[in-house]
Amino acid sequence: MISINAAVIDLKRLELLADGDTPIHALDARAKVLVTFVFIISVVSCSRYELARLIPFFIFPAVIIALANLPTLFLAGKITLVCSFVVIVGFFNPFFDHTELYQIGHITVTGGWISLISLFIRSLLTVGATFILIGTTGFTAVCQALERLGIPQLFTTQLLFLHRYIFVLADETGRASRARELRSCGKKGLGVVSFSSLVGHLLLRTWQQAARIHTAMLARGFAGHFHARRQPSFGMVELCYLLSWSSLFIALRLFDISETIGKVVTGIFP
Repeated sequence: MISINAAVIDLKRLELLADGDTPIHALDARAKVLVTFVFIISVVSCSRYELARLIPFFIFPAVIIALANLPTLFLAGKITLVCSFVVIVGFFNPFFDHTELYQIGHITVTGGWISLISLFIRSLLTVGATFILIGTTGFTAVCQALERLGIPQLFTTQLLFLHRYIFVLADETGRASRARELRSCGKKGLGVVSFSSLVGHLLLRTWQQAARIHTAMLARGFAGHFHARRQPSFGMVELCYLLSWSSLFIALRLFDISETIGKVVTGIFP
C-alpha cells in the first residue's frame, strides 16, 4: 500500500512540474514533442555496439533540465528505476553474444557486454527525454500536441483517460488494501484466496467509479475534448528550437563526434 501511494505521489509531482515558469515551459508543446521524437529516433537507431557515439546525446537532457529548473535527483531516481527493468531484458546478452570486440590486458570484452551497456545507456536517454517532456509540458498538453500533429483524436483521448484513471485505480487499490489489512488478524486473511477476492472487488469498484465519473463529465458538457491550461502558438522561437536541436541530433547520429574529439585530443597530447 505504501508503494502504491508513493507511486501516485511521484506521478502527481511529475505532472506538477509542468506548472513551471521558464522559457522551456512556455514553448509550444508541438515543438517539444517533435524534438523529443527526433532525439529518441536518433538514439535508438545507433548500433548496439556504439557506446562512444551515445555519450554526446546526454547534452540534451542536461541542458533542458538546467534551463527548466527540474529536480535532478528526483528525475534521476525515477529514470534509473525504470531503466533497471530494461536491463533485465538484456541481462542474458553476454551469455549469447560472444563476439570479441576489445582486449583489455588479459580480459576479453565481448559484444554481449557492450550491447548490455548500450541498452542501458539508450534506455537512460530515451526514458529521460520522455520524463523531461512530461515534466516541462504536462500529459494533457502532450496529448493535445499529438492530436494537432495528426494523431487520431480517439487515440489521444484514450491516452488521457488512461492517465487519469491511473489515479482513480490507485486510490481504490489503496483503500481496498488498507481495509483488507485492518480486517485481518496478524497474517490471517492475507493469502491468495483473499487476494483474488480483493482483485474482483477492486474491478467492480473501479467500474462503478468510472461510470460515475463519465456521467459527471457528460453533465458538465464533455464532448470528447480536453483543454490545456496553456495554448501557446508555434512561432519563430519554437521553429528555432526544433531546427537547432534536430540538426544537432542528426549530426551526432551521422558523425562520430566522440572519435573526432579523441583524435584531436590525442593529436595535441600524444
